[in-house]
Amino acid sequence: MRALVHATFTVLLAGLLSGGSSAAGGQQAPVDSKRADLAAISSARAATTATKLLVVVEENHSLAQMKAGMPYTFGLAKRYGYATRYRAITHPSLPNYIAMVSGNTHGVADDAPPSAHRLKGPTVFSEGLQHHRRTAVYAQSMPRRCATTSQGAYAVKHNPWTYFPGQRRQCRAHDFSMRRFAPDVRNGELPRVGMVIPDLRHDAHDGTLKTADDWFKNLMSRVLAGPDWQSGHLAVVLTADEDDGIHGNRVLTVVIHPSQRHHVVRSRLNHYSLTRLYCEVAGLPRFNQATSAPSMARAFNLPIP
Repeated sequence: MRALVHATFTVLLAGLLSGGSSAAGGQQAPVDSKRADLAAISSARAATTATKLLVVVEENHSLAQMKAGMPYTFGLAKRYGYATRYRAITHPSLPNYIAMVSGNTHGVADDAPPSAHRLKGPTVFSEGLQHHRRTAVYAQSMPRRCATTSQGAYAVKHNPWTYFPGQRRQCRAHDFSMRRFAPDVRNGELPRVGMVIPDLRHDAHDGTLKTADDWFKNLMSRVLAGPDWQSGHLAVVLTADEDDGIHGNRVLTVVIHPSQRHHVVRSRLNHYSLTRLYCEVAGLPRFNQATSAPSMARAFNLPIP
């Protein structure tokens, strides 16, 4: 199916770029024909399955606050898709990050460093690598790969892979600073299992929602120009770890993929649904709470393998 869609897209695009000339006389195709070709290209791209998932996590703001304070981000939400009943699991930050990547909070109820929480069990990252899926975390301002202590604007509590010491070797090999991000975008090498962690200045924790919005705009300008997005195989999800504690833990969660057009999803979803989405997009077995969590892929009608 993917090969057929790609072939259709290539043929249509070639015809459009050549001016839509006919084989017999080289006459330019009518405008309506060009519009039809563009519509067909759009349809072909929309049918392309999402095989890569990049998750971006912001901090400590509710759905209403993010809608009001992040105009670029909410503009993408309205253009593509977003959920209105997506809730974080608990408070504070750390157990929510742990939940996203492992389908379980493991009883964590604070923001203590990895030295205080030596967790066991699978993560979407370890499962991705075990099943030969390209996997990467990009953590802004992280001083070295898989850093297990906070430093400057880097908060280790926002980097959940560091809490699984049995996966430390994998983490050191695939938990990068943001310096790795731009070349991976440019070369079409974004991972099938990916997470982007802004630092405290850009995740709305210490900085403003406007600063976070501007940072996400810069990030998405790179992504939308890159070959992974252009192929139709990349889905980007932006969510928040938790709200401010007074809005029922409901956070803005945006799904950006060519298949989404002004899609407002009112199904009940949560961070375990995001764990499940990682598994569904990358073709991994579901585990922990992701086994029974509501499916984001189904809720958004996201085409997956």
